[in-house]
Amino acid sequence: MHPNLFTTMRTLKLIEGCKATALNPPPPPPPPSTTERAGEKLFQHLQDHLRVNSFRSKSNRTHPPKDSLLPYGLPNTDLLEPQIDPSLKFVDLIDKLAEVYRSIENCSQFEKADAFLEQCAIFRGLSDPKLFRRSLRSARQHAVNVHTKVVLASWLRYERREDELMGTTSMDCCGRNLECPKASLVSGYDPERVYDPCLCSGYNGDVDVEECSTSEVDYDMSFCIGDDEVPCVRRKIASLSIPFKAMLYAGFRETKRSTINFTRNGISVEGMRAAEMFTRVRKVEMFPPNVVLELLTLANQFCCDELKAACDMFLARLVSNLDDAVLLIEYGLEEAAYLLVAACLQVFLRELPNSIHNPNVVKILCSAEGRERLALVGHASFTLYLFLSQIAMEDDMKSNTTVMVLECLVECAVETWQKQLACHQLGVVMLERKEYKDAQRWFNSAAKSGHVYSLVGVARSKFKLGHRYSAYKTMSSLISGCSATGWMYQERSLYRIGEEKVLDIDIATDLDPTLTFPYKFRAVSLVEESQFGAAVAELNKILRFKVSPDCLEMRAWISIAMKNFEGALKDIRALLTLEPNFLMFNKQIHGDHMVELLRSLVQRRNQADCWMQLYDRWSSVDDIGSLAVVHHMLANDPGKSLLRFRQSLLLLRYIQGGFNRTIRTWGGSGTVRVRNKYFGFMDFRVHLPRLNCQKTAMRSLRLARNHSKSEHERLVYEGWILYDTGHREEALAKAEQSVSIQRSFEAYFLKAYALADSSLDPESSKYVIQLLEEALRCPSDGLRKGQALNNLGSVYVDCGKLDLAADCYKNALTIKHTRAHQGLARVYHLKSQRKDAYNEMTKLIEKAQNNASAFEKRSEYCDREVAQRDLVMATQLDPLRTYPYRYRAAVLMDDHKETEATEELSKAIAFKPDLQLLHLRAAFFASMRETTDAIRDCEAALSLDPCHKDTINLYHKVREPQA
Repeated sequence: MHPNLFTTMRTLKLIEGCKATALNPPPPPPPPSTTERAGEKLFQHLQDHLRVNSFRSKSNRTHPPKDSLLPYGLPNTDLLEPQIDPSLKFVDLIDKLAEVYRSIENCSQFEKADAFLEQCAIFRGLSDPKLFRRSLRSARQHAVNVHTKVVLASWLRYERREDELMGTTSMDCCGRNLECPKASLVSGYDPERVYDPCLCSGYNGDVDVEECSTSEVDYDMSFCIGDDEVPCVRRKIASLSIPFKAMLYAGFRETKRSTINFTRNGISVEGMRAAEMFTRVRKVEMFPPNVVLELLTLANQFCCDELKAACDMFLARLVSNLDDAVLLIEYGLEEAAYLLVAACLQVFLRELPNSIHNPNVVKILCSAEGRERLALVGHASFTLYLFLSQIAMEDDMKSNTTVMVLECLVECAVETWQKQLACHQLGVVMLERKEYKDAQRWFNSAAKSGHVYSLVGVARSKFKLGHRYSAYKTMSSLISGCSATGWMYQERSLYRIGEEKVLDIDIATDLDPTLTFPYKFRAVSLVEESQFGAAVAELNKILRFKVSPDCLEMRAWISIAMKNFEGALKDIRALLTLEPNFLMFNKQIHGDHMVELLRSLVQRRNQADCWMQLYDRWSSVDDIGSLAVVHHMLANDPGKSLLRFRQSLLLLRYIQGGFNRTIRTWGGSGTVRVRNKYFGFMDFRVHLPRLNCQKTAMRSLRLARNHSKSEHERLVYEGWILYDTGHREEALAKAEQSVSIQRSFEAYFLKAYALADSSLDPESSKYVIQLLEEALRCPSDGLRKGQALNNLGSVYVDCGKLDLAADCYKNALTIKHTRAHQGLARVYHLKSQRKDAYNEMTKLIEKAQNNASAFEKRSEYCDREVAQRDLVMATQLDPLRTYPYRYRAAVLMDDHKETEATEELSKAIAFKPDLQLLHLRAAFFASMRETTDAIRDCEAALSLDPCHKDTINLYHKVREPQA
């Protein structure tokens, strides 16, 4: 792009954002009490911080007594309230999943992108981000026009947070047509080629154009511009468009003239000469950009479609950075240049989230005027503003920019689900801004469009406006009018008091144990009764299976009150790993500041001490403790890429089934086979616990990549990033490239993992064994070597080499890889040593702090009665584990208790729409000849995984009688 080429570009005005200022006043402090010197010191630090950083006005400020440990007092139940989910949420989620699946299957190929986008909106509200990304890729695959391709490809890039990788630019290509910026600008529908390698590697931006001689051209007319004449061929000029043809051949005055005055048509001599040359070569690549812009204007004036398309395409190729895009989009909008605007829009979107702070970009993308201008050239869509709304809400929920984007989203909403989502999100934002009347209005609009969950927002808005009883009636009517869910009772509890409030909260937990608010409320209620230990125990119930920053903050808050500064520091470090900018104590004090204050009150540890502590926490399967130690080590050495990588390993939980999907995490998995007379043997996967914080894990991986000191190390981390975002082949290539530079444990480990992510045949298994053996020969610490030994044992088991597997597991246990107990138990079981297998799992239960999976696995090695007890314990410790529900349901079916069996599965499906749960319930319904319900569950399961073979076969089988 030529610098300073478009100097006449007008300056756009900055659209100012809105900053929230009001905060809820804190609860009154507890009465004064005598504290130790450590507590007094901590309090003094907090007081100093408050004097400088308090956000509240003097009239609202409360000054705690000097001998109080916590300047904001203890948490108060009156100030607790759950967040309203900005995503779509359904009372009948399974019906909705089935409906969307049918829509995708039955719509025309040109409508599939919109159908997949609706599925994206539904998956956004679920806990597994991979579902959303898979659906987003499918939407991009079936995109028909350039605009949709540009938006969805940019969205996919944003989901991978490419902007956080050092040394990359927004226009870098990942190597596939799916996200390629150049492929996105190619019109046409070609879903089969989106996963093919793109042509970027061989792309040459310079287009060779043959010289065009004018010596033999028979000019028969000329255009006069000022004192200059541009000779032309009449018939070639006429071929540019119908208006030119009419002017030159349809009996107008110009028809009879050999010289036509063109001075007042706004084109220069250079521009007219370029137009004349275009009539002969039909290309514009030989002209400078300013001349092409003149040609674009001429093409619009005289309806020269071919000339306009050539100019549009040429200018679109010039857009390579944000400055170019800001300059050129004005020309594109004024001249209705579709591809040029698309190219500029693509840069804006690929520069997100940074570009949303550029006032010029905000004016074009986020204002009502900008939306209207984009709409005139076909670049204002619900898809665009849905993407922008996600960025804006993540960046600043309360800003004016967010409101403007959501208002554009409402204007673009056409389908029912689009209106539901747009209005609901705008209601959430207005609630955050404390504009309660507007919030109620938007929530009402969403509810009237059929989004029942928006009634929660209606009730909350009424409550904030002082209409508590009206809010209560709204939720009571909802509960009595449809199938009750946990979030309904949770919301109604806000508007009740005493035992009725507690009852609603307990019912909410029974219906949906994953809701965090009930645990926090019960914990704070116990704190108000000075039962601190019981309060911590209540929070431990949910932190065992769902680690959330708000629950960690609450536990740290209570730990400080108990003077358990070590425990408080551990929780704060863990929550800062999840959310580095977390504000504590009603958003008054930054978490980092609390770490500094608490460090002086606990035992100091150097880096060597931290490594020893990490071994202990790791060996005891204490994930939160391990995260805290790694956070401490990173504070001492923030540029250590190895520590960032370890952090990502801890954060990635729930890598499903089998060896190939548990290599990277620190545990194995087994398969429990349950005999059921209706369906034969059913395989139930068992998973070891992990944190399942994929977004944070990917951020840690990117930081590891950015801080890597060597090329081979950087390639390994790039390989993990590629694999975790669905690019297996590219990940393998990175691993091989790293090994070619230098042999390393992590490179071989990555290669083994990527290769094992499929059904291993004997030859492939041998190769994976070789790779893991090579990894073990390379230098590494005991933590990773223990994992490699554990995984090597798993491959040996799959190959039937049980003695070699046992040796691997025992060697892993000697270096404190506690999870190897599970693999060794599996070996004993396969050797028919059931008692030894049971005892091995008992050892794991005794050592592991997070031991729900161990109870689950041990149930395989005992009789039914003992197994039932172990599975009940597993469900109590982690209600998200689906195997216990499936086991109990299968046993009930064997006992001819069909209704109880389906109810057991439905209980879990209500808060976790799991593929295996849905498949099993569909099979139960099919055996009971309840065909409609069976079909619905199959369709919902296939919405979660369209390639699940067992469900596909069952679906076809159930539908055969109807066909």
